[in-house]
Amino acid sequence: MKKFLQKLCFAVLLVSTAGIAFAQSDSQSAKQDMKDAGHDTKNAAKKTGHAVKKTTKKTTHKAAKKTKEGARKVEDKTAPPQ
Repeated sequence: MKKFLQKLCFAVLLVSTAGIAFAQSDSQSAKQDMKDAGHDTKNAAKKTGHAVKKTTKKTTHKAAKKTKEGARKVEDKTAPPQ
């Protein structure tokens, strides 16, 4: 019975030590994972910003064009007959 307990304690010690070593190696990859997530978030924000800028510019130009078009129509309707 004493030999069995010794073997059991050794096995528990071995498993717990391996778990600690595994956890330490994971903490480094977790740090890198966080860095990668930060970089991905940055890139996504930049892409979204560029898309918003492009769409806003396109919409503004289209609105300005339609405003000029409407102003010409009004000018034509209100111009005195010749």
